[in-house]
Amino acid sequence: MTRGVGGNTASEALAELARQFQDQAPVTPIGLDEYRQRVAAAQALLRQQGLAALYAHAGTNMRYFSGTVWHPSERLVGLIIPAEGEPQYIAPAFEEGTLREYMVLPGALHVWQEHESPYALCRRVLAGLGLGASSSRLAISEDTPLFVVDGLQREGLAWVNAKAVTAALRMRKSSAELALMQRAHDLTLAVHQAAASMLHEGISTTEVEAFIAVGHRAVGARGSYFCIVLFGAATAFPHGVKEAQRLREGDMVLIDTGCLVEGYMSDITRSYVFGTPNARQREIWNLEQAAQAAAFAAAQIGTPCCEVDRAARRVIAAAGLGPRYELPGLPHRTGHGCGLDIHEWPYLVDNDATPLAAGMCFSNEPMICVPGEFGVRHEDHVYMTEAGPRWFSQPAHSIDDPFGRA
Repeated sequence: MTRGVGGNTASEALAELARQFQDQAPVTPIGLDEYRQRVAAAQALLRQQGLAALYAHAGTNMRYFSGTVWHPSERLVGLIIPAEGEPQYIAPAFEEGTLREYMVLPGALHVWQEHESPYALCRRVLAGLGLGASSSRLAISEDTPLFVVDGLQREGLAWVNAKAVTAALRMRKSSAELALMQRAHDLTLAVHQAAASMLHEGISTTEVEAFIAVGHRAVGARGSYFCIVLFGAATAFPHGVKEAQRLREGDMVLIDTGCLVEGYMSDITRSYVFGTPNARQREIWNLEQAAQAAAFAAAQIGTPCCEVDRAARRVIAAAGLGPRYELPGLPHRTGHGCGLDIHEWPYLVDNDATPLAAGMCFSNEPMICVPGEFGVRHEDHVYMTEAGPRWFSQPAHSIDDPFGRA
């Protein structure tokens, strides 16, 4: 029997989780000074690129620059950061009181009534800053919906994709961001261990998902940010299948989940066997471990992201799988950046030549899929230091003892 898999009841596993984290220190949210530094950095890039202002839409880009948490909808809510001057918020008039409660970074708040055009309001705000519609270029955050871009364009505003500003800043995390992400990964790894310990024959994937949500709450998160639980042949589908499964002896188990701490995410996948691994499972599990290790070793300061992806694929191809995206093998990129969004820059994929730099964070998950049999994904996240890569969560130990319980 795989060590650490099975043997506990759900209540025993939850009780152990609660004991582990009952005395944890509170986290420190991102402070006002850091938001001001981010705005100043954005303004410097805007000036370098000859851009008049940045429009950051409600969601993670507005949160990154201002600390203001607001979920996007069909009503425009956003933040305008001029190349010179103070930030300006745009919001519906009836939301003014609520938005002010959520605002962390001070700034003027301009409101529009339900029958009025928020796009015309944006144009007037920019004009009030001395920025003409036709003579000034507006950088629009890449998560902005098409209807907003279209509305701004109809007001005569010339625009460009703000990725050269937003991505350039967001992909390099501060020490405060890294600390929040470390806490999130610590919580999720403990929940993974608890979930593995309460597995039993006949349990359904939906029951495990529910346990993981409760487990994340037990350690201080608001629940699972996302959760994928797969058994048996379904583990060969990277993001799952339509129907739930029930666990059987000898099944491969794949669980991919994470939580949020002050908006910053964790994302860890563990693959292991319920019961005793057979020779084929052992072979692929160990190959996956070797591919993940090769990617980690390749992730050095100045190395292009694409080379990390290629390093993992070389290991897999040398074992006779693939090549490239062919199956059995690795059907997707080796990794993705992470932070306020679960998938952000940079990407460990063949067409991303971004040089790795200190502060960058990304997943390392060169999954191996064997259609009709099983899949194995070891996913841990990495952050770059001047001295090289570091793990947020230590990789799985071995197929017989995935959590290193021995």
